[in-house]
Amino acid sequence: MKKLYIFIFLTAGVQLVYGQQEATYAQYMFNGLAINPAYAGSHGALETSFLGRFQNVGLQGAPYTQTFSAHAPLSNKRVGMGLLFIHDKISIINQTGVHLSYAYRVPLNSKKATLSFGIQAGASMYRAAYSQLDLFNNAQNGNPDALLSSDLRSSRPNIGAGIYYASKLSYVGISIPSMINNVFDRGTGMTTITQSIPVILNAGHVFTLNPLLKVKPNFLIKAINNKPVEIDLNTTFLFDDAIWFGLSYKLARQLVALTQFKINEQLQFGYSYTVTGGPLKRVELGSHEIMVSYLFLYSKKNVVSPRYF
Repeated sequence: MKKLYIFIFLTAGVQLVYGQQEATYAQYMFNGLAINPAYAGSHGALETSFLGRFQNVGLQGAPYTQTFSAHAPLSNKRVGMGLLFIHDKISIINQTGVHLSYAYRVPLNSKKATLSFGIQAGASMYRAAYSQLDLFNNAQNGNPDALLSSDLRSSRPNIGAGIYYASKLSYVGISIPSMINNVFDRGTGMTTITQSIPVILNAGHVFTLNPLLKVKPNFLIKAINNKPVEIDLNTTFLFDDAIWFGLSYKLARQLVALTQFKINEQLQFGYSYTVTGGPLKRVELGSHEIMVSYLFLYSKKNVVSPRYF
């Protein structure tokens, strides 16, 4: 039988619980569609990405996230389409989301930059297997909690929107990936999970230090109702237009080391390792994240290489 974190035990008996509905990524700067639908079609050809995140390794029931994305421009080049699949699991709680994205790009400055407007629509499927919990107090008195005696299964639609500006060396985006404040319950009027509405702002710029080395400072700010604002500050270096390496600091007391290798013009591999500060550091072994992306080249005119974001 699986066990939850202490904080979930403490909140399981109350009527209203705010769960983790927005997955967390360390390599978001290499996977723009996961946070902004306006990113769809920005690379000029079909691109697919898979990301696996294993968070707080060593803790029983620790979160892990699987993400698959695919996006490409249509024949007129101004319209992009995207598909995003996310599976997020925290112990007995599973959430799966499927979203379709549409983006329209407007050329700026004689086509050297673009401004994209994006929307997405999809659904989230939520499952909480409360019947798998080991409840110490209930085992003592033989009186199972009615709230935890049956599992929760629920599905809800959602929509999102975003704006994304990109030139050859700079980008800035703002998005609301989930705009509906969904409530997941058992259908009996007993509220269990409320889905948050995030607002995400991110931006970055690439500076050339010498012919072999570039640096890209970037940041992400995420504001979610009823939660502290999340701020990520990042600096990554690009060596010989082939190897990214750098550090990211999250104000939630997390330090991330990350790298990405360009195997060839189409295939890229990324890895990150996160160290968490505070009491949690004593009982967990950090978080690992692996990402693989593949760009389908139809001709040399499809893609502007190298790609910085």
